[in-house]
Amino acid sequence: VQLVESGGGLVQAGDSLKLSCLASGTTSTPYNMAWFRQGPGQEREFVGSINPSGRETYYVDSVKGRFTMSRDNAKNTGYLLMNSLKPDDTAVYYCAVFYGPYGTYKPDVAYWGQGTQVTVSS
Repeated sequence: VQLVESGGGLVQAGDSLKLSCLASGTTSTPYNMAWFRQGPGQEREFVGSINPSGRETYYVDSVKGRFTMSRDNAKNTGYLLMNSLKPDDTAVYYCAVFYGPYGTYKPDVAYWGQGTQVTVSS
């Protein structure tokens, strides 16, 4: 499975940005998707996840109410809509795929994307 993120960029605080994650090489096995981020000098942080149907999502507290995940399975694409962006959201954002039961926990990632940079200026 290959994952390619896009949509990152430089925005101002309060702006919105929508990231995309195109998955290729997938099989008929349903897969969950997740987003992580890694800020400068920080460890990679779990942001949230979405189940195969897209009906269930989970977000960490720091982004809850501001970020929204969705997916279009016909296009093999996942999305991360980020509203009310803050300078603290500055990071490289990574898309990930994981399998197995979906739940509100940090997943055991099977595949990673290469990341896309999001920079939020104050």
